Amino acid sequence: MAARHMLRNLIPPSTPDPSRTRGACRPTVGEVLWRFAQQPGKYLLARWNWKSAVLSSLLQSAIFFFTNLAGGLHAAFSAMTTELLFRGATSGFYGAVTEAFRDAEPSWAAALTAMLLLPLANVTGEFLVHCLRGTPNIAASIAASMLFTALATLFNLYAMRRDVLVVGSSRASLRQDLIRMPQLLFDFAILAPLRALHISSRIVAAKITEHL
Repeated sequence: MAARHMLRNLIPPSTPDPSRTRGACRPTVGEVLWRFAQQPGKYLLARWNWKSAVLSSLLQSAIFFFTNLAGGLHAAFSAMTTELLFRGATSGFYGAVTEAFRDAEPSWAAALTAMLLLPLANVTGEFLVHCLRGTPNIAASIAASMLFTALATLFNLYAMRRDVLVVGSSRASLRQDLIRMPQLLFDFAILAPLRALHISSRIVAAKITEHL
């Protein structure tokens, strides 16, 4: 229960956008997943998120470069290039999934599902690609990648609920998104956890009071 409240307050619902909510209720997590199964062309291919592809490719390839630097520059550059190509091809789909979850309710369930689903969906393909390329420090690289993917997914969902990093009807330019990024990162890293801690402390206090 406490974890649910922490996620709910870490990814609070954004101010409703009339263009997204008019005439229809927000979907549940199950309904979003069902849409992917029924119409993958519409919800994955047509909504391929190029912003996620660009940013994720750059950041993830940097992770693979530094985790393999101990094996020499050649190994580091090889791992970086492999990850850059792999993420460039796949991250747009992961971004489409995250963007679809931004409207899902309850927000804590959407955050938890996306945070678990995307790293697990990514790890098999990433592991196989780097095995074939002979990435030397593959275990540490994949572990770091999974952790980063989980945190990045949570942040992306937070940002997308505020119409940042989206490619749908409420999209802005990537430059405008990057201008808003420092404030969003601060809110996500500092303010949202403080809200979650405050709510959790109130829940714990209420439980203690009940048993007195």
